[in-house]
Amino acid sequence: MSAATRKLSAFLGLCKLKVVALIVFTAVVGMALATPGMIPLQPLVLGSLGIGLAAASAAALNHLLDRRIDARMTRTRHRPLPNRALTEGEVVAFALALAVISMVMLVVGVNWLTAVLTFFSLIGYALIYTVWLKRATSQNIVIGGAAGAAPPVLGWVAVTGEVHAYALILFLIIFVWTPPHFWALAIYRREDYAGVGLPMLPVTHGVPFTRWQILFYSIFLVLVTLLPFLTGMSGWVYLAGSLVLNAGFLGYAIALMISRSEQLPMAFFHYSVIYLMALFAILLVDHYFHSFFGVA
Repeated sequence: MSAATRKLSAFLGLCKLKVVALIVFTAVVGMALATPGMIPLQPLVLGSLGIGLAAASAAALNHLLDRRIDARMTRTRHRPLPNRALTEGEVVAFALALAVISMVMLVVGVNWLTAVLTFFSLIGYALIYTVWLKRATSQNIVIGGAAGAAPPVLGWVAVTGEVHAYALILFLIIFVWTPPHFWALAIYRREDYAGVGLPMLPVTHGVPFTRWQILFYSIFLVLVTLLPFLTGMSGWVYLAGSLVLNAGFLGYAIALMISRSEQLPMAFFHYSVIYLMALFAILLVDHYFHSFFGVA
């Protein structure tokens, strides 16, 4: 591999592309649900790019601010800064460039409200969560989850220019999904977090308490995911699909209460990612079935 290719790979590694892809996907679903027909091309293209670049910028800043912790954790010690593939100056310049490009793209090509909300989401994750909440409280992921739950709202605003109650339902789904999703990983990696002094819930309150919290939030998530159907936002296609997905999610949460398998939390973590992608995909399918075929 050439030096240029290695450098490019390192920059891409800063972006957390899998996370960014999920963020952009949920934003696009927000765009789709905001309009009965096809998404207008300009907000679809420029909105997706702007939101994606802002998310990548936040991820790069997260790498920068967590570089010392990352160097001490098994899961993160091979990231671009700990392994010295990039310098701190390069990461700062890269993150700022992405942030500026994303804001210009959203202000000029979409609308100012999308740009403002995206900017606050970037700051919320990269600074408030990473610098303060992550190190201050075991409820870090609960409070900080608001930034990660914003993309569907950003997508909705990119099309309509306003925040709608339906967009807030999409926000609430991701907000409630985030704690059990992350706490499953935190159980599996609890020794890593304890070693660097981060107050993650399994470290501060123990694994049994965290399992109960995962179960509580999983039940809450099942109830919250009924809201699109109960409010008329989505129809029977969504309801059927969400019930199947929720059965799996709740099943994992109950299994965590019973089993002491060290691999089960990671299985739950991976399922939770699939769950969110599938849930929003079903929202999309339901929306277009209803819009184009009159099938609710």
